[in-house]
Amino acid sequence: MNNDKDSNIQVSAANEVKCPHCETVFTIDEAHYANIAQQVRTTEFDNEIHARLADAERVKATEIALAVAEATQKAEKATAQRELDIERLTADLKAASALQELAVTKAVSASEKKVAEVQAKLEIQAAEQKVKDAAAKESFAKELTLKDDLIERLKDLKAKLSVKLLGETLEQHCEIEFNRMRSLAFPNATFGKDNDASSGTKGDFVFRDFSDDGVEYVSIMFEMKNESDSPSTRKKNTDFLAKLDKDRIAKGCEYAVLVSMLEEDSDLYTGITDVSHLYPKTFVVRPQFFLAIIALLRNAALDTIFVKAELEQVKKQNIDITDFESELDDFKTAFGRNYDLAKRKFDTAIKEIDVAIEKLQKVKEGLLGSENNLRLANDKATALSVKKLTRGNPTMQAKFAELEAAAEEQDAA
Repeated sequence: MNNDKDSNIQVSAANEVKCPHCETVFTIDEAHYANIAQQVRTTEFDNEIHARLADAERVKATEIALAVAEATQKAEKATAQRELDIERLTADLKAASALQELAVTKAVSASEKKVAEVQAKLEIQAAEQKVKDAAAKESFAKELTLKDDLIERLKDLKAKLSVKLLGETLEQHCEIEFNRMRSLAFPNATFGKDNDASSGTKGDFVFRDFSDDGVEYVSIMFEMKNESDSPSTRKKNTDFLAKLDKDRIAKGCEYAVLVSMLEEDSDLYTGITDVSHLYPKTFVVRPQFFLAIIALLRNAALDTIFVKAELEQVKKQNIDITDFESELDDFKTAFGRNYDLAKRKFDTAIKEIDVAIEKLQKVKEGLLGSENNLRLANDKATALSVKKLTRGNPTMQAKFAELEAAAEEQDAA
């Protein structure tokens, strides 16, 4: 019999079963016995399975505990290593930060030094500029004072002199100023009154300057205008520009300059005013800029001296070429005339030769015709015989017979 602590049924070897409660023994067949035995085995198997599962759970729990302990240990080691790394990186970061702060400090120091140098230069430049500004202001103040003095003197002159005298005084002023600088600044120049009225009008003065080899490279027609303070006679600068331009063109001048005291209060005419938009190469200047405008126009034209010299040379060459072309045209005309005469004579000779050839051709044809007639006559003469001549003429036959007999006798003798 098999025993199990969890079973209350006892089975004997003779298929007898004893009840655990009343201890009654009873016999069972093989089928029931096998069924009961199967139940007993299944219960034992389940118990064993549960026991093994419990053991497996215990082993699993132990392994899990060991794995957790190992993982915890590794995590603790990793944490410790990470903390060490963090401490090392923190130290490196602090060192890098210190280096960066040092570099920034050096850079800031260098920048501050450069800024200080620039500021020092700026301060020096500002000081120099202040000196220049002060000098410029002082110079401007002096020029303004001189200008005011000149205006006052001119106003005083205008108040005392007539309109005509004022004009003459302005002309005299310009002429004196020019002559004062002539030998120094304009040694080759001419400057004098325009006395040529052949064109109907004339300007006040004409300025011309020449190079050392005598080539004119700049010329200026001047007109000087002034007026009194009387409103009835007051005019504008533009009132005189048309006549000035006409005089410039008539006298062959390149530039025109109106030296004017007109429109004193105008902001336009304060120094040198270019009015070329009204008339070509025309300027309006105040008297104090009289020499300045001459110097400006003269210096601007200095660069053209070489060009104008070359132009004069080209003009001379053009004259030579023109003369050569004229002589060549004369030669062509004479040659053409001779050619026409010779061609006409040649054509006449050719015609006469053609006529002569035609006549000779006719003579030739006539001679050829005569030759044919002579050939026929010769043929006829060749064909002529004694028999033909004596045929039908007994007298001639007798004569020829006598001649033949006489010839035969002579031969026989």
